[in-house]
Amino acid sequence: MKHRSGFNALQRRSAHRKALHRNMVTSLFRHERIRTTKVKALAIRRTAEKLITRAKIDNVHNRRIVSARLFDEGIVAKLFTDIAIRMKERPGGYTRILKLGERPGDASEVVILELVDYVLDTGDASAKASAKKERKESRKAAAKEEK
Repeated sequence: MKHRSGFNALQRRSAHRKALHRNMVTSLFRHERIRTTKVKALAIRRTAEKLITRAKIDNVHNRRIVSARLFDEGIVAKLFTDIAIRMKERPGGYTRILKLGERPGDASEVVILELVDYVLDTGDASAKASAKKERKESRKAAAKEEK
């Protein structure tokens, strides 16, 4: 019977599974959006949401617990100073899963796992053009001041 099996072992030994969770959660916090299979995303989502909930209260105890799970100190700092602050008012549900379809090789369902407040860079051409124009004008003004 499969009663009360607490998590999906992903057909991996415990050390491999822990390393997988650690690597994928680190990538999720670094890039705020990752592409993976549905089964892995569901497992990683659970780990990521627990870490974000921990990071919402910034104290030494919580930093040590999160640092034990994530080995990259830069990502731990980003989690506590950036991501957790953005999620402060949210009671849960910090991640979103977007379905992409099936992978051609093995028909695995591929998804995007992202943080809820992730904003996709649409590459607005008018904003880029205006920024470029402002930089050009500032360079001209700086060149005039030097003369």
